[in-house]
Order: sequence, then structure tokens, then C-alpha cells
Amino acid sequence: MARRNRREPSTEPRPLGGAHQDVEEHPDGDWVVRRISGASATKAYRCPGCDQELRPGTAHVVAWPADRSAGEEDRRHWHTACWNARGRRGPVTQRGRGPRH
Repeated sequence: MARRNRREPSTEPRPLGGAHQDVEEHPDGDWVVRRISGASATKAYRCPGCDQELRPGTAHVVAWPADRSAGEEDRRHWHTACWNARGRRGPVTQRGRGPRH
């Protein structure tokens, strides 16, 4: 009978869906940031940075506060450029509404 090589189990959790995620430090706190490839983006979302639609097939960033679990109510889908520029912009104001956070 052939011998099987066994790998040591990894101590680090694997990112979901093959996406890469990191914890980033920002002036407003630590954020878990997951980068989503265009091939993995199958639904439309609204970017909180520019209030424009993220269409399916668009590579983007999903971010949530690091001090909370990744519940759907805490996750936000951002255009990559909007996420990178968010510290240099004010909140987006929609017509007829107050600032979005």
C-alpha cells in the first residue's frame, strides 16, 4: 500500500471564497478588508463612498469594523478607488436625506 504524505493543518483561517482579507488601521478604527475579484462579484451593491452602483463583475472591496463580526448589516461594498480615498472625502449626501455613514 502506498504511503500518503500528510500536511500539517494550517493555524490561520482561510479566507472565504478564495478572497484575500486583511485588517487595516485607519483613523476611524481598524477594518477587516476583503478584496473581491470581478469574477467573484455576482450581485449589485451600492458603494457608500460615491453612492453609485457596483455592478456584477466589478472588482471591489468589502469592509467592516474589525471589532465586530462579519454580519451582513456591518459589511459595506466599496469601489476600490472609493475605499482608498475615503479618508480624504466627506460623507456622501443624497438628495432629500442627511449624510450617509
